[in-house]
Amino acid sequence: MLKDFFKLEAASGIILFFAAVLAMVIANTPLSVFYDLLLELPVEIRVGPLLIAKPLLLWINDGLMAVFFFLIGLELKREIMEGELSSPSSIILPAMGALGGMLVPAIIYSWINWGNEIAIKGWAIPAATDIAFALGILLLLGNRISTSLKVFLVSIAIIDDIGAIVIIALFYTSDLSVNALCIALSLIPVLYILNRKNVTSVMPYIFIGLIMWTAVLKSGVHATLAGVLVAFFIPIKSIENPERSPLKELEHDLHTVVAYGVLPVFAFANAGISLEGVGINYILHPVPLGIAAGLFLGKQLGVFGFCWIGLKFGLAFLPKGIDLVHLYGVSLLCGVGFTMSLFVGSLAFEETNVNLLFDERLGIIIGSVLSGVLGYLVLHWRSKKRDSV
Repeated sequence: MLKDFFKLEAASGIILFFAAVLAMVIANTPLSVFYDLLLELPVEIRVGPLLIAKPLLLWINDGLMAVFFFLIGLELKREIMEGELSSPSSIILPAMGALGGMLVPAIIYSWINWGNEIAIKGWAIPAATDIAFALGILLLLGNRISTSLKVFLVSIAIIDDIGAIVIIALFYTSDLSVNALCIALSLIPVLYILNRKNVTSVMPYIFIGLIMWTAVLKSGVHATLAGVLVAFFIPIKSIENPERSPLKELEHDLHTVVAYGVLPVFAFANAGISLEGVGINYILHPVPLGIAAGLFLGKQLGVFGFCWIGLKFGLAFLPKGIDLVHLYGVSLLCGVGFTMSLFVGSLAFEETNVNLLFDERLGIIIGSVLSGVLGYLVLHWRSKKRDSV
């Protein structure tokens, strides 16, 4: 039974969901004290004068998530080189959807929190889409959903990830250390030489990547960006053996680690919030209200609205097997921000000295649950209607 479960396409999404629920349950029981102690556990690594000391939670958010972004970088390169993002005609519709899905939620959040200098820093939280959760929900519908719809959702999410990377790089960096940043940048030519020399062993890239991660971490730029940079230099083909793809092999190997390890651990570490005494006044606080409204309303309006504009003016076309109801259902699923929104939220408020973690997580959970449930119902209804025709 266990083997059959892991063969399910939706298995990663299901595990991610249960990891988040487990964290919520623990955070609302007497076990919460142990949960907090675990996440606050100090972890240090020292090499000579170099010291990296962080609580376990930040090692997860800065370290494990760098592996996730490394996988995202591999997927981006593959899609750009020979996948869905390599064709200009097929990229326009998901690109417009992703753009609307970032702009409208950010505008809604900013409108609700305008005038609050601290709260406004979270404007990008509802702009993110959690591809693991969204795709997991879509795959629960099984073979009633066409492959083109899955590809369309993944394309939107990939472009959304590019936007998230740019946002993190531009807006969520602390004071820069020029020396550390120069060290990180000096490693890019080394990675380029390895790529041009067609070094297909991944170990040199990983070694350089660890040094780059440390330098980027110390520079003030978020360390996860190092994962994306290193991924772009992994060779997609081997000159000696054209049938072998080091990038695809590494992507395949990492997918299981990320889907069943990194993302569930991240969800467990970040989703635990106590709901004791939570009333309507908490939900209507500007931060959770802005996030929930941005994810649930902003995503569907942005993704569907921008796609509709593209179709209306002949700028793009619907992929085969997809109609406007499918498009609306996928637009709703894009409102499942969860892990990516939690990640951006941790960056947005970590230096404000104001604890808004509860507000941010409450809004993310409400917006993501509403988007996921309604998106599933819409697509389930559409697939049943098609079956009955």
